[in-house]
Order: sequence, then structure tokens, then C-alpha cells
Amino acid sequence: MPPRSSLTVAPSRVASPVVGVLAYDGVNAFEFGIAVEVFGLRNMGANWYRVVVCADQPKHPLLLGFGVKLLTDAGLACLEEASTIIVPGWHDIDAVPPEPLLETLRHAHARGVRIASICSGVFVLAAAGLLDGRRAAVHWAQADALARRYPNLLVDPRVLYVDDGDILSSAGRAAGLDLCVHIVRRDYGAAVANEVARRLVIPAHREGGQAQFISVPVRDEGDPLADVLAWARMHLDEDMTIDTLADKTGMSRRTFIRHFERATGVSPGEWVLQERITQARQLLEDTAMPIEDVATACGFGSADTLRHHFRVRFGTSPGRYRASLLHDPQPQRLARQPLRAA
Repeated sequence: MPPRSSLTVAPSRVASPVVGVLAYDGVNAFEFGIAVEVFGLRNMGANWYRVVVCADQPKHPLLLGFGVKLLTDAGLACLEEASTIIVPGWHDIDAVPPEPLLETLRHAHARGVRIASICSGVFVLAAAGLLDGRRAAVHWAQADALARRYPNLLVDPRVLYVDDGDILSSAGRAAGLDLCVHIVRRDYGAAVANEVARRLVIPAHREGGQAQFISVPVRDEGDPLADVLAWARMHLDEDMTIDTLADKTGMSRRTFIRHFERATGVSPGEWVLQERITQARQLLEDTAMPIEDVATACGFGSADTLRHHFRVRFGTSPGRYRASLLHDPQPQRLARQPLRAA
């Protein structure tokens, strides 16, 4: 049994939100497991999510691969009680999902349910018509197929995930973890999301706009880039120029930029901006610090600059972001605008 969490969701009169995890023949076991594990964590408090596994063929053994089978009594009707639906990887991107499944998702979306796909689960959302005119994330290897089949989609093969408010999508496999932790952060705030990440032994948060594919990942302590990233996170309130960062690695400006982009998937300026926004969100969620002071502490210089970046990234202001956390006792539906890619 996992150890009792050091940080739990505070009790309230609001019923636990229900997360419906879809299952079907050939569902990806890893992606299915991600959703069940994140939203079904124990010892997270009385108002933590309640997970229901809903199959398009209830009481029928579903093959997960490698001889593993899944049996559940709940059918698609149980999604009626869900406020969030997770659609794990579809078994075959060339196979059209059954109409009862698609109609269930359309009906859920029409009544305001939040729906999120992991990896090839995006093909199910697209087949249901839920992504027309929207930006969607997908595994880079499936991007061309998705774009050809559904030309009304704005396919983005670069990013880890896209949050479009009531519809979310993620890239391949492990990006589903990032998306699920992002949903936790949206609902319960940074402190609880960080606790979930600690329980799962994964990085606390990765913005959706980070690149899927990184050719030369940052290594451990002692790597010049790893050291400068750690230093930068501790000094976000300071003037952070490319030359300053390059000097700390002993590289020329041009060499530093090249190595940095290969290692992180984004430019130095975009990385610093993402880190500053992440820190600002945490201060807004966890402290009563005035917005002007938050802006200064995170290196934005002024509240106006912070407001500008919040509107671009999240479609709201820092003040409204904080107010929605303070006044709504239910899980939040923040960041209605998609997270912008670098």
C-alpha cells in the first residue's frame, strides 16, 4: 500500500468528481493504467476523484495485449455521472470507432463534460467530430495520418499536450502522464499536483508547449546545461539574458543556443518564460502575495507584463485566475484557451 500522502485535498461539501476511463478491445494498457493510477491515487483526501472504468462491451473480456485481459461490469451508460472522460489510445488508427461510443462522447460533450485523449485516443475524438476547428496534440508519428483524415483539425505534432478548455489531447504514451497531472493542477492547484508527481516519482510539471522529441536530453548534475537550468530556476527574478546563461556554461552564445535547443526543445527565451509563468502560477495559487510582487518575484518586472503573458497563454488575467481558485469549491476549469506552443 502506498504511504499516506503528506498533502491531501481539503474536505468540502462538494461530491468527489467522477473520472470515467474508457476501455475497449485493444486499448493501450500503459495509457489506460496512467489514467487509473493518477486519478485513482489513494490517501488523497475525501474529495479526491472517483474513477469508474467504462467499457463499450461490458462483461466481455477486453484484450489489452500480451495475453492480458480486462473485465468490467460497467458500460458506456456509467459515463453519465462523469465530469471528466479519459480516452486512452485507440487500438488501430485505421479502424473507425463504433457509433455507440462516438454518440456517447458527443452527448457527454454537449452536456459540458471535459474530455481528454491520450496518444491515438485523439482519433476517437476526431471521429466523433469533437475536434473540428480545434488545435489538437498527437504523437508525431501519427500526425500526418490524423491531418489527412481530418483536415478540419489543427494538428500540432510538436507539443506534449493541448488544453482547449473542455477538450484536451496529448501526444504519445508518457505525455499522457503530463496531461493527467496538468488536469490535477487545473482542478486542485499546484501543491496537490506536485504531491501527485512526488507519489509517482515524475517531474512536477511540464508545460504543454514543450517539444515531444528532444535529440540530446539534459543529463545529471555536473552537465553544464543541467547546472545552468538549476541556477536559472533559483534566479528567475534576475535579468536573465542569453549571454548570462551562456557565460555560466563556458560556451559561446551561438554554441549555447544550439546545445540548449537540442537539449530542451525550446529556445532559451521561451524556456525562461515558461519557468517564470510556472512560478507565477504557483505563487498565485499558494500565496496571497500581491500581483505586482508576484510579477517582480518571477522576473516579469511589472504586473502589466505578467498580465500580458497570462492572457496569451491562458486567456485570463492573473487576478481572475486566483479568484477562480478562491471562490469555486469545485474542481476548476481554468485555461480555457489552449497552451501556446513555442
